[in-house]
Amino acid sequence: MSQQTLPTRALPPTDAPAREAPPQRAGLALAIVLTCQLMLIVDATVMNVALPRIQADLGFSPAGLSWVMTAYSLTFGGLLLLGGRIGDIYGRRRIFVTGVALFTVASLLGGFATSAAWLIVARLAQGVGAALAGPSTVALITTTFTETRARLRALSLLSGMASAGFAIGLIVGGILTQAVSWRWVLFINVPFGLAAVLLAPRFVREPERHPARLDIPGAVTATAGVAALVGGFTRAAEEGWSDPWTAALLGGGVLLVAGFLAIEARTRQPMLPLRLFRDRNRASAYAVFLLGPAAGMSTFFFLTQFLQDLRGFDALRTGLAFLPMAGAMFVLTRLVPRLLPRVGMRRMALTGIPLMILALLWFTRLTPDTAYFPGVFGPMLLMGLGMGFGFVPLTPTIMANVPPQDAGAAGGAMQTMQQTGASLGIAVLVTVFGTAYRNAAAGGSATVDATMHGMTTAFGVATGFAVVALLVATTFRKR
Repeated sequence: MSQQTLPTRALPPTDAPAREAPPQRAGLALAIVLTCQLMLIVDATVMNVALPRIQADLGFSPAGLSWVMTAYSLTFGGLLLLGGRIGDIYGRRRIFVTGVALFTVASLLGGFATSAAWLIVARLAQGVGAALAGPSTVALITTTFTETRARLRALSLLSGMASAGFAIGLIVGGILTQAVSWRWVLFINVPFGLAAVLLAPRFVREPERHPARLDIPGAVTATAGVAALVGGFTRAAEEGWSDPWTAALLGGGVLLVAGFLAIEARTRQPMLPLRLFRDRNRASAYAVFLLGPAAGMSTFFFLTQFLQDLRGFDALRTGLAFLPMAGAMFVLTRLVPRLLPRVGMRRMALTGIPLMILALLWFTRLTPDTAYFPGVFGPMLLMGLGMGFGFVPLTPTIMANVPPQDAGAAGGAMQTMQQTGASLGIAVLVTVFGTAYRNAAAGGSATVDATMHGMTTAFGVATGFAVVALLVATTFRKR
């Protein structure tokens, strides 16, 4: 690559190497990107504890209420690959700012919702904005931080935000719902989003663009395929696996994804370059990113219900109950950059995922009388440590040595795995819960005992997901 000295106002050529930003500017850029990443992930769970009040205020039917969560995950997960490639082609900072702006406006409008349909449309728009901004957060960090240690530290912080965001969403949702109103769960995004829109053009460097054509057939098949899979998994959680629409969505999604892969293998400028999967560590990290959320979402989904319905916690106490998990993951975001170069991804994953398995097995021992200390606090702390060791290093592993022109696509694929894994996990585990609950009730168990049996059975299946993730982790290179 050329090392030309350019005039101050000249645009860098597309093959010019990225320059390390001054420390102060790089720090501000990182703060902006991390805040936005946390905001996008938090919104996947922040409304969980507010759902009862939303239903009462807006008149949602029991079946329709799930769309408060589904609308966001469907558009976010379905459009991530497309959002990543658009950022690669049209400018990552530009698409990042556009996505954050759309997300912020949708949050503001959603907070003023007076009907169920209004809120659902706002959540759909939030998902579109998140899908545009999300992949660019990863790509902007890789181009802002060119020095290896600084990039590793920044990517570890980003990964920590992504992992802890689900738990933080429950904490924030509980605090705001209890203290003010569920509407502030949406309004809280506005000042942070507005600040990012105003500050990003000033402090976040626009990476060089890579002229290319948008892969339209790949975009259509990928977006439709991932959306169909996410929709199918979500419907399975609501209606069961025997539902005709569930089968149609999942079958159609598999066919569309297969068609997408066939297109990507043949096109000259693919939306998702398959060469990204040739690196064994990166391919394994993608797989763990799919399986980890599939196992971990059981913690968020079922523990929320356990604490509120069986232990009588209010929204605030339910949210604060997840502090041990979120705190452990945040602590490890500071340690991972130091540990990863020394011990490698393999050892960290083989340390973290077994801790996660132990936590899930501990959750299978819950009873209606289990006290928070130590019966919930202990496994939550283990889960936080396990996810921190096992999943925080995944982002640096995936983004290591990614060509600059593929950074958005790599980041989009990573977040697509995370969203699809979470949707898959919820669908499978809710179905398992329902089957176990009905069997226990048919056998004469009381409602509370049948509910508890369903939850612990679901935790057992989640343990199976984690075991498969552990087997995949053994394929990481030793160093």
